[in-house]
Amino acid sequence: MPCEGSPSGGPDASPSGGPDAPPRGPDAAPVPDGPLTYAAAGVDIDAGEEAVRLMRPAVESTVRPEVIGGIGGFGGLFAMPMGYRQPVLVASTDGVGTKLAVAVEARRLGTIGIDLVAMCVDDLVCQGAEPLFLLDYQLWGHLDPEAVATVMEGIADGCRQAGCAILGGELAEHPGQLPAGEMDLAGFAVGVVERDRLLGPRGHNPPRAGDVLVGLHSDGLRSNGYSLVRAALLGRAGRRLDEEAWPGAGSSLVDELLRPSLIYTPAVLALLRKVPVRAVAHITGGGLPGNVPRALPPDLDALLQVGSWPVPPIFGLVQEAARLSSAEMERTFNLGLGMVIVVPHGSGPEAVSVVADLGFSASVVGKLVRGAGRCAMQPAPA
Repeated sequence: MPCEGSPSGGPDASPSGGPDAPPRGPDAAPVPDGPLTYAAAGVDIDAGEEAVRLMRPAVESTVRPEVIGGIGGFGGLFAMPMGYRQPVLVASTDGVGTKLAVAVEARRLGTIGIDLVAMCVDDLVCQGAEPLFLLDYQLWGHLDPEAVATVMEGIADGCRQAGCAILGGELAEHPGQLPAGEMDLAGFAVGVVERDRLLGPRGHNPPRAGDVLVGLHSDGLRSNGYSLVRAALLGRAGRRLDEEAWPGAGSSLVDELLRPSLIYTPAVLALLRKVPVRAVAHITGGGLPGNVPRALPPDLDALLQVGSWPVPPIFGLVQEAARLSSAEMERTFNLGLGMVIVVPHGSGPEAVSVVADLGFSASVVGKLVRGAGRCAMQPAPA
């Protein structure tokens, strides 16, 4: 969103070479004779302003009481929430990755905004932070106001789920850098937590040996590993997006690949109010071995019990097509666990019950032992 809507912060061309450089790249239009306007160079300011008009209701649907003013300024204004003694701001930025390429190819942009919000806010809550606001950056080869509004509706849906406001953003049109119909998407989120309620190894109540691990189940790939997924399924296996995902799935392959990421923030915030949570790990790129240790002190290992949570069929589909080892799958995908939460021994069943009341599925999936900051997958008992 152009600072939300100011022409000076709006669609911007010529990523290199300055505003007077002709568009370059495979889709560059011929440069006409005579006066060379911004529109002739490929940037439609009117389309940008129409996109902002269309997205306004979605943005306004996320407003929190702390938001000052509305969209249209040179920066979003947000008052610090009341009641904090020693507030610590937590910031995170992320994108959707090449899941976006699937959405663009399928012309289904309605849920990628949910994925964007999930990747940003679910990092914040790992520190114990409540998400406050999010800013988005949309880069288009050619602005289509209706498509922009569709993406924005997804972002607003995600923000409503997470309880945060859309505070601002940027909407850019770069002809010659991206072909018409192509786009990229990134987000930046900020949350707040009391200093003495920080989670993890630097928190006031860090993980310790004997704690148990509660896994919040994922119903699919979320937004990680899509370069491999696309190469395996759409490339090597020659699968079509519109065919059935697997026998008896009842859904198409594109339905499974574009399944929106679950936003775990509401479940984790509810747990923080009812259970003595010690740490939280968001399982994104790097899988379980790469992310669980980030939430632990260096002298603890996490032992995960294989078979203690359901693994959605999409992972087996990818593994078979790519001919991957189990170890490579573990370090690439979430394998059915979107979050892993550390709670004291004996608190696991209560944690599972709390998140179930909010519609999230979870199970006790392992424990912490003395070690060297690693995550190991234990084979299921014979």
